[in-house]
Amino acid sequence: MTEQALVFTGEREVTIQQVDAPAPGENEVSIDADVSAISSGTELLIYRDEAPTGITADSSLETLNGDLSYPLQYGYSLVGTVTDTGSGVDDAWMGREVIAFHPHQTRFTVSTDSLTPLPPDLDRRAGTLFPSVETATNFLLDGAPKVGERVVVFGAGVIGLCTTRLLAEFPLDSLVVVEPRSSRRELARAFGADETVPPGEVDTLFDSVADDYGSADLVYELSGQPEVLNDAIDVVGYDGRIVVGSWYGSKRSALNLGESFHRDRIDIISSQVSTIDPTLRGRWSKERRTQVGLDNLRLIDHESLITDVVPFERAGAAYERLDETTEETVQLLLSYD
Repeated sequence: MTEQALVFTGEREVTIQQVDAPAPGENEVSIDADVSAISSGTELLIYRDEAPTGITADSSLETLNGDLSYPLQYGYSLVGTVTDTGSGVDDAWMGREVIAFHPHQTRFTVSTDSLTPLPPDLDRRAGTLFPSVETATNFLLDGAPKVGERVVVFGAGVIGLCTTRLLAEFPLDSLVVVEPRSSRRELARAFGADETVPPGEVDTLFDSVADDYGSADLVYELSGQPEVLNDAIDVVGYDGRIVVGSWYGSKRSALNLGESFHRDRIDIISSQVSTIDPTLRGRWSKERRTQVGLDNLRLIDHESLITDVVPFERAGAAYERLDETTEETVQLLLSYD
């Protein structure tokens, strides 16, 4: 059988192509796609030809093969329904709604090991946000926010907003979000930020703090803009931590490490959802993080995040809309109805 798949074919070029969709093997199932989410971070890097081509797409996911060069199928946030099963698959999988880390495609076959059943109390649209919430969960594991800390989040995209919502559950001293777009600053406040500011006001964030620790303890850089890392270094204090959750792709910028960085003993921590911090692996597995991520997904007001739903056959227009970085668009979904 053949099905339709979205393929990145060149800079700012996506096409719908016919691909093979074989019958399920012994431990596999076939999935009919219902809805999938476009990542405005990684997928736009690929769309704009800003992703490095010398690395694998994601070695931790069986559905993403090869490197990031064109032509390329990419995507990791799809919700669909099991419509066929292999001989070794439990009958309970038939008809089940599942979350799949799979590129945008109308129908496909995967092993059950790569699927996460969608909890019955969550709808399909909410399910598409699971990878973003799991990523935010990983950020909190890596940053380890502590009671009474001052935390700053740079960037109020989908990942930044999900991270803000989870941080709002902690007994922090303050939670500040830095974001240039006013509509996203409003969303950040609704998601639990104590204060939101545009980038031009970062220098005055803690001017009113009287104690000796009048700066941020923990900063999350989630803007996707490498130059913002310098702002993160400026705002964090002595012995502070910066968690870099952005993936910059092939974009580069000069870091200012010649002033306070060394003397203040600032830690810059890379965070990536494909792996768990080695210091936590004794008690944390990906399965445990998945369960925590699903619990955290229930905290997210997904209707506020999902601003656009576009038919799959009009995917080209969807990427054009995201590429324009409009004020109104936050999370865009593709619908397969």
